Amino acid sequence: MTEQEKLLVPIDEYLKAGIHIGTKFKTSYMDSFIYKARADGLFVLNLQKIDERIDIAASMLARYAPEEIIIVSKRENSWKAVKAFGKATGIRVFAGRYPPGILTNPALENFIEAKIMLVTDAWPDRNAVKDAMIIGVPVIALCDTNNQANFIDFVIPCNNKGKKSLGLLFWILAKEYQRRRGLPEQDLKIEDFVEE
Repeated sequence: MTEQEKLLVPIDEYLKAGIHIGTKFKTSYMDSFIYKARADGLFVLNLQKIDERIDIAASMLARYAPEEIIIVSKRENSWKAVKAFGKATGIRVFAGRYPPGILTNPALENFIEAKIMLVTDAWPDRNAVKDAMIIGVPVIALCDTNNQANFIDFVIPCNNKGKKSLGLLFWILAKEYQRRRGLPEQDLKIEDFVEE
C-alpha cells in the first residue's frame, strides 16, 4: 500500500483545504507536529501526522454514543462545519457561546453529562476545557502551530482557523464516525461543511 492509499482522503484534498498551513508562531507543544518553516515565516504541519491524529480521534469518538459527546467551538469560522457535523452525527454542538457550568452544575436547567469533548481551539474554548477538566472528561482539541496544549488529552494538529480546513476536518470526522459506529452512511457533501 502506498502512503497515498493509507490516508483518510487524498493528499490533494488536504493540500487544497490548507489543513497543514500553520501560523508564524510555534509552541513547544506543537513542535513535534511541524514539518518545516516556509520562506514567508509560516510553519507547515506534517500531513501524515494530521491524518494519523484525525484517524485516532475518529476511533476515540466512535467509542461513544452521540449523546455522550460534546463539540464546542467559539470560533465563528467553524460554525457551519460543526453544525453540519452535529446534524450528520446527532452529536451535541455548541457553536458560539458555551453555556458556563452546563457540565459541572447539576442544578442548572440545561445541565448535561458528557464522556468526551472536542474543541476547535483550546484558547477561545478554554471555559469548556476547564469544565471538562473539573469533571474528568477527556478533551480532544484541534491545535494550530501556535496553540498551547495544557489540559488537552489528545491533540489534532491542523489549521484550526481556516473555513476550508475546518470544513474538511469535520466532514472526515462525520463520515468516519458514521462508518465506525455502523450507522447508516449518509451521502455527506463537503460543501455542507465548508463556507465559501
